Amino acid sequence: MSTAALQPVLARPIRRSVRRIGLSAELLPWLYILPAVLAFGVWIYEPLIRAFMLSFYEWNMLPFSPQKWVGTQNYSNIFALQKLWQALGNTAIYVVGLLPMSVAIPLAVAIFTHDLKGRWRNFYRALIFVPMIIAPVVAAAVWRWLLDPQHGILNLALQGLGIAPIDFLGDPNFAIWTIILITGWKLIGFATLILSAANANINPSLIEAARMDGASSWEIVRDIRLPLLSSTALFLVMMTILLGAQWSFTYINVLTAGGPLGSTTNIYYLLWDFGFSSMSVGWSSAAAVVLFVGFSVIAFGLFRMIERYSFYDN
Repeated sequence: MSTAALQPVLARPIRRSVRRIGLSAELLPWLYILPAVLAFGVWIYEPLIRAFMLSFYEWNMLPFSPQKWVGTQNYSNIFALQKLWQALGNTAIYVVGLLPMSVAIPLAVAIFTHDLKGRWRNFYRALIFVPMIIAPVVAAAVWRWLLDPQHGILNLALQGLGIAPIDFLGDPNFAIWTIILITGWKLIGFATLILSAANANINPSLIEAARMDGASSWEIVRDIRLPLLSSTALFLVMMTILLGAQWSFTYINVLTAGGPLGSTTNIYYLLWDFGFSSMSVGWSSAAAVVLFVGFSVIAFGLFRMIERYSFYDN
């Protein structure tokens, strides 16, 4: 018996059980999604509500320490901090710096390597995808060794070219761009995987029809592939804007600890620093609420942009 034929048979005991406990058939679909709803409530919405409540208190997370009501003072304090505005500026730099490596370069790689055959396709896939499967902490440790100002391979190569060693992680002028490059190096494989899958899903008849009409390779890319990949590319843009600074957290924490002089601190690292370094739960919760509200507004605008500018072949 086929799977399709088995489905009504397997569903009958469930329907009988639902009728036995007095539930209507309309409630049956909600029972299927109940575990997911409970998981969201326990792991996302409950901590969010708790963070909102704690943002109005002063507390150091010690179990026997009292929580002191301070109203909106935590919000006033964090908005008066210069390093908050520096972190917000750095967050914007992270997003802008990551966009080429999370969207533009993977888009070009996905399009121009689509027709590769055999060994070359496997070679480029391995070359691009390997960074994606390396643990971020391990990658950060390797990059710390490679970028060492005295004995790192990169600086030894620069010295061989007659260039003075560069402290990539200790110089404020280089540190943030170094973190961006490391984060982007890790993300290229993921973004290329997503765009390659979307590119492979384009209807081949559209490409063949264009070739029969005399379209060049560039015209096929410009008029068929890029429009049909627009929704996926915009999705990656949205993910980079909303999560780009979060993706760099591990590298900031391991390689620079937010320094030098706060040049690599972003809003995610600052939130963690408030909560687990200075043990100021109220400040950390207030920063989390501000972050949630700000990025919710940005996400709403990005979803509207995706709906408006995405193009589909149907």
